[in-house]
Amino acid sequence: MSTQSTAGIDDAGSSDHPSRSDGFVRGLSEAIGGPLGDHAVALDRPASRERRFWTAARIVLALTCLTLALHWVQKSPCQDGAWQNNVQYTRLCYTDVLALYYAEGLNEGKVPYRDHPVEYPVLTGYFMGALGLPVHALGVNDPQLNQGQWFYNLNALTLGALAVATVAVILALRRRRPWDAALFALAPALLLTATVNWDFLAIGLAAFGLAAWARRRPALAGVLLGLAGAAKMWPLFVLGPILVLALRAGKLRAALTTIGTALVALVAVNLPVAIPYRENWDRFFELNSERPIDWGTLWYIGRYLDGKVNTGVPGDQGPFQWLNANIPTLNYLSYALFGLACLGVAALALLAPRRPRLAQLAFLVVAAFLIFSKVWSQQFVLWLLPLVVLARPRWGAFLAWQLAEVCYFVAFYGELLGAATSRPVFPEGVFVLAATLRLGTVVLLCVLVVKDILHPARDAVRRTYADDPDGGVLDGAPDASWLTARRAAHSPEQLSVSANT
Repeated sequence: MSTQSTAGIDDAGSSDHPSRSDGFVRGLSEAIGGPLGDHAVALDRPASRERRFWTAARIVLALTCLTLALHWVQKSPCQDGAWQNNVQYTRLCYTDVLALYYAEGLNEGKVPYRDHPVEYPVLTGYFMGALGLPVHALGVNDPQLNQGQWFYNLNALTLGALAVATVAVILALRRRRPWDAALFALAPALLLTATVNWDFLAIGLAAFGLAAWARRRPALAGVLLGLAGAAKMWPLFVLGPILVLALRAGKLRAALTTIGTALVALVAVNLPVAIPYRENWDRFFELNSERPIDWGTLWYIGRYLDGKVNTGVPGDQGPFQWLNANIPTLNYLSYALFGLACLGVAALALLAPRRPRLAQLAFLVVAAFLIFSKVWSQQFVLWLLPLVVLARPRWGAFLAWQLAEVCYFVAFYGELLGAATSRPVFPEGVFVLAATLRLGTVVLLCVLVVKDILHPARDAVRRTYADDPDGGVLDGAPDASWLTARRAAHSPEQLSVSANT
């Protein structure tokens, strides 16, 4: 084995330094002397590799804290809760955290679900109450206390800690590629949306769940993913890729353990609310079933295009306009398209020349959900952020996506301000263009991940690791005998290529 190959697999990743492994970064590095030199590998020693990792980790964690601090500053005009003259839109600082402190009755001491229906899954409601009710109690004893500001800052501190923990998990999963985590730390989406809602509660728990799976602790992984799914629904989608990959590797027992414990955790968290306060617990599901086409989705873009080709005949509606008026059909169509996408991902996982990595499939499934969903809130970008870092740590397409997200963020606030003042800030076409760019860049990332799966030599992570560092019991496992036999029957020459080594 060549020196460079050995360094790529066994060392801390000097041969996979971004200036070498990422074409975009390599091009930028020419402005400051070019990529890392070939002879840098010769200096690698275990102690220096470990020192290099911790140096990179400290820098990445510091950058994450800096980004979160700038986010706090960006949200500061809204922290007093005195949102007059639409400051929450003109200063781009709106946050559900502060708005819902009052809308959900936390400022009155109402207990989530018991005294007031909550529009989120139960663990998010518990989280809101755990921080909001003590703040209300303090406010009762101190009328001068700005309860909303205290509530927001407590949430910002806690959610920020979960964001830092998420970066720490990425670093732990990529010890040979620590600079990959800088994609997360420097993401404009993190700067703009970190505390728009409580998404980092689910993201942090899901990240710990992926880390537990990678450490070959399937029961713990299931518990953490189940808790994450009790905060936001999307982490449950990760269970599908785990099941399909385990089927391909003949490791169903571990996958079923994870799925089983996830369901137990999910039920255990929901039952204390679902049984005594059924109507209030149902509120989340009712809202999701009743909501029409929301801003910035695929369906919203289609509805806009319908309006452009409308004949003007009374009662004449395009298909997207018709769907907006027939919400049950819209729901079924959205779910059906997502289901078909999941079937496509499952087929890709089983038929690819080499078993895909877990992060690749998890990213594809969550991205498919957003692409076909009738709701795509601004902060949902955070769901994809850690997954894309683990799935495809390359800067070029990532930055194009982040630029599109920034454009959408600004255009969306223009829509909000226009709706609040009845005076459009941008032409509607500008917002639709921004939404289309966001949608298009996410689709582009999906295409690139699929290409990496079909051509494993393109996969940046597999240039450093022998198989799948997130795979747990799947890492390094051969394909199941049934799949090997099937392939041998259809294409005997494929036996000369190992599926996972």
